[in-house]
Amino acid sequence: MEALITNLVGKIALVTGSTDGVGRLVARRLGEAGAEVIVHGRDSGRGEEVVSEIKADGGKALFFAADLSSLEEVRGLADSVLQHAGRLDLLINNAGIGSGGPGAARRTSAAGHELRFAVNYLSGFLLTSLLLPLLKTSAPARIVNVASAGQQAIEFDDVMLSRGYSGGRAYMQSKLAQILFTVDLAQALKGTGVTVNALHPASYMATTMVREAGVSPWSTVEEGAAAILNLATSPDLTGRSGLYFDGLQETRANAQAYDSRARERLRAISLELAGLSSSPHQSQSGQHQS
Repeated sequence: MEALITNLVGKIALVTGSTDGVGRLVARRLGEAGAEVIVHGRDSGRGEEVVSEIKADGGKALFFAADLSSLEEVRGLADSVLQHAGRLDLLINNAGIGSGGPGAARRTSAAGHELRFAVNYLSGFLLTSLLLPLLKTSAPARIVNVASAGQQAIEFDDVMLSRGYSGGRAYMQSKLAQILFTVDLAQALKGTGVTVNALHPASYMATTMVREAGVSPWSTVEEGAAAILNLATSPDLTGRSGLYFDGLQETRANAQAYDSRARERLRAISLELAGLSSSPHQSQSGQHQS
């Protein structure tokens, strides 16, 4: 894993959902490589544990708490980063919640949005939008969206899944939404020095999310971290954007990700739900299929 990372001294990285599981390991590896790591999670105690671990390894880190089911807390997280950091070289949107297991009930965020869509997708959309000016001034910079091989086409007539709900369906739709956003954003960021890519890190890693779903782990968090760090730091990805990886292998996502009309519809919905009057990053023209 270490071979993927050279020297990140002077760089600043934000890893959401980095108090547990694969995000925690990614944060520690980035710290070992010299980056200053902004650790994020909901639990301050666990956050400070990760910060202490990174510092014990000789790195620099600090913790910001935010519940990503709340768009107000997402905005607060962005404000904290902007106040603290004079630059941002790497944003890894890793935080998420799983399917909830068989028979999971439909839940909503404080704003009334379907919870998995809100946490897994909409929070990252808003956070990225708010931090993009800082990423641009820090270019070359990278955005990594941790998605999943579990993908289901978005039902635009019922994005919040008020009918025929299942936790699995909600999870897969939210993860595909991340990939549509990745492809869409990559088009708008051409020429800025900021790249954005998405991946499925590994199947059923030994994480809290997988255990809560009642699934026996198939792979390790080390495998997943290696895949995330590949997109975050590999020289082979320099200047490459709008891609989807399964582990370490570039591949194709669900066909809807490459439908420019679907991406435009998702963008419009996302701007409205996130309370953004206009997109801070998207060009309204030049959207084309990849």
